[in-house]
Amino acid sequence: MIPGETVQSMLPQDLPWWRPDYAIFFGVLYAVLIVIGSGLGLVLLNSILQMFSKNK
Repeated sequence: MIPGETVQSMLPQDLPWWRPDYAIFFGVLYAVLIVIGSGLGLVLLNSILQMFSKNK
């Protein structure tokens, strides 16, 4: 992306997306959210499987 070029999206237009600190921040943010979401999904799946295995 060329510095000063705008993005046609719902994202804020005044953020300098070409700067590496933004890429690092958002990369780490989304990585943490994916890890938390995966952990919650595994716990939920495990609890559902345990619930069905105890009923049999």
